[in-house]
Amino acid sequence: MGPFEMVVGIVLIVTIGSIIRAKHGIRRDNKGNEFFVGTDNAETKALQSEIRALKERIQVLERIATDNNRAVTLDQEIEKLRDSSKI
Repeated sequence: MGPFEMVVGIVLIVTIGSIIRAKHGIRRDNKGNEFFVGTDNAETKALQSEIRALKERIQVLERIATDNNRAVTLDQEIEKLRDSSKI
């Protein structure tokens, strides 16, 4: 194998590696550090929706825990949470 074929082989290997990394969403910054760039797919959107719902529930639970002057009982608040999670 001559030097020309070696150069072509190395360029081919680097190109294929770059294509595979790009397909998997792996990028490099100016310093050569690799990082992942995710795509917005259905699973990502579902997880974001679930996180939003959990944050809302945490806010309600924090309000219940810190607000003692409410006329609504704890049981009623928990039932509201259960009903909203069925949606």
